Amino acid sequence: MAQPKRRWSKARTHLKRSTWKLENKNLVECPHCKSLMMQHRVCPSCGYYNGTEVIAKKAE
Repeated sequence: MAQPKRRWSKARTHLKRSTWKLENKNLVECPHCKSLMMQHRVCPSCGYYNGTEVIAKKAE
């Protein structure tokens, strides 16, 4: 198996790892019920996706 010829410095390691950050979720407003939801997913509160009901929710 190949081995590195020399060791990476700590600064170089930290520079490489500095881009491993968590990003915020891209939440959009549901056009049907106006609650926040993830893009391109079925809305968890109303069950609609792209203007059609995908999951039938029980009325409370």
